[in-house]
Amino acid sequence: MSSTTLTQPAINRPSSTSVGTIVWLGSEVMFFAALFAMYFSLRANSPEIWAHDTQILNVPFALVNTLILVSSSFTAQFGVFAAERLQPRATGLSPVKWGMVEWFFLSYLLGAVFVAGQVWEYATLVSEGVMLNANSYGSAFYITTGFHALHVTGGLIAFLIIIGRTFAAKKFGHFEATSAIVVSYYWHFVDVVWIGLFLIVYVLK
Repeated sequence: MSSTTLTQPAINRPSSTSVGTIVWLGSEVMFFAALFAMYFSLRANSPEIWAHDTQILNVPFALVNTLILVSSSFTAQFGVFAAERLQPRATGLSPVKWGMVEWFFLSYLLGAVFVAGQVWEYATLVSEGVMLNANSYGSAFYITTGFHALHVTGGLIAFLIIIGRTFAAKKFGHFEATSAIVVSYYWHFVDVVWIGLFLIVYVLK
């Protein structure tokens, strides 16, 4: 009597790092939802302050800054594509041949420009009397956009860590690629949150 060996199909379990990041981003969604709720509540109670102070906002500048941040999501995703094919660095000068490091470094530069733009905007608004403790609008504006800027700064640090670990690693493997992908999740998240903030703060006012 012959015996038949049954081959069990391989089980592809999701990365615990990816799952943990997604769960954490879920809590971040709740955090920003609370900030949005705070902004709308303060605006509903002080419509005259909003009508006056929102006129000071430089919407074209904010739009350009938004496009810079959104473009960084695309460059970060190109870095993910390079990480998925296990290409850490460029094999040529053309962007087509760039690796994860080059795309992530470009994403870092774009994100840094965005943060610098926000700092310049804050300085301009303060010079015009819109301050954190001036009124409810100042509090709502700086708290919502400020917390987002802190999250962007955290993403910039994450880019530098991934780039540094890539240079330190003897071989770029699936662990390094997964780390890069997880950072991209976070970066896409802060970009989407900013689009919502831009629409609420600068467009709907």
